Amino acid sequence: MKRIKYKKVRKVQPNYFEYTGIHKTDPIEMQLFVYDDAGYEEYKKVALQRVKKEIEDELQENDVKWFNIHGLHNVELVKEIGEMLAIEPFIISDILNTNRRSKMEELDKVLFFSIKSILPDNDYDMVSVEQISFLLKDNLLVSFQEKKSDFFTHIRERIKTHSGIVRKKKNDYLLYLLLEAVMENFYITIEFYEDQIEDLMIEAKSSDNPEVLVRIERNREHLNFLKRSILPLRDALFNLKSEHDEDDYDGIEKANYSFFARLHQKSLEILEQIEYDMNTLDSASSFYFSSQSHRMNEIMKVLTVVSVIFMPLTFLVGVYGMNFKHMPELEYAYGYYIVVAVMVAIALGMVYYFKKKKWF
Repeated sequence: MKRIKYKKVRKVQPNYFEYTGIHKTDPIEMQLFVYDDAGYEEYKKVALQRVKKEIEDELQENDVKWFNIHGLHNVELVKEIGEMLAIEPFIISDILNTNRRSKMEELDKVLFFSIKSILPDNDYDMVSVEQISFLLKDNLLVSFQEKKSDFFTHIRERIKTHSGIVRKKKNDYLLYLLLEAVMENFYITIEFYEDQIEDLMIEAKSSDNPEVLVRIERNREHLNFLKRSILPLRDALFNLKSEHDEDDYDGIEKANYSFFARLHQKSLEILEQIEYDMNTLDSASSFYFSSQSHRMNEIMKVLTVVSVIFMPLTFLVGVYGMNFKHMPELEYAYGYYIVVAVMVAIALGMVYYFKKKKWF
């Protein structure tokens, strides 16, 4: 778990191999699935040599192989995997550099995907951000995860139980399932923030606590971070589902492009929902300022009414407090009571007039 940082991004030179993430103590584990329509084999905590043997096995050329790695802080191991698969060095650098944007690279024989998985933490100010990378080559799919997680547990179960069409399809369909599982985390995160935004809307209408504005801005920053994470993925999926040139990667079956078109549609839905939530936050800010302005106007109106009522009374007090020697009213026996009665009558008359005009 880590706090989102928006501006301070560590820069790493191209083709320089260094893991820039925070998960540097978790043990590295590797798993291998080998399956086809007839059956499957699962290798837990598999050694790299066994993976290499499975890849080079000519008898299993039609099998789909899913090689998953938990943990990237062993840079030498990741480099060794890249050399085993004959991957370009800059791709290995992108796998290790978790500060990069989501992206897709189509090379001659390799399709590379890098995507951010974002989930809310229990702490209001925190989210869990993990970079997950995928390599698609021949009948092999390699997935790199920063730490051990259960994003793909349901996919493993589908492979084991032969549910759906996953074992009838090639590794491009498996890539679709993995990307879909990661994108579901965006929906979970957005739903979490929508609950917070709903509470903020209620508070903005009734509370004068400045903390409401702080929380509104904090949520706006989080939504902007989500938006920046999904925008490059949307562009990558658009390019993938579009018509391809002959020089582009051709490892995806034409029948499966519709699945990636669905993912592109999901990315558009996520962006639309983020825009809606940001507009809701703008409305919450407007409600808060409108509420504060209305409350201030009410206070000023009451103070103004009180001031206006006391203006003639102050005038009378000022007149009879000038201490001139020849003031006939001062000699009356009931002069004091008459003046007080006049002042009370003026005050009540003004209150009645203001009430009739509905000024308060």
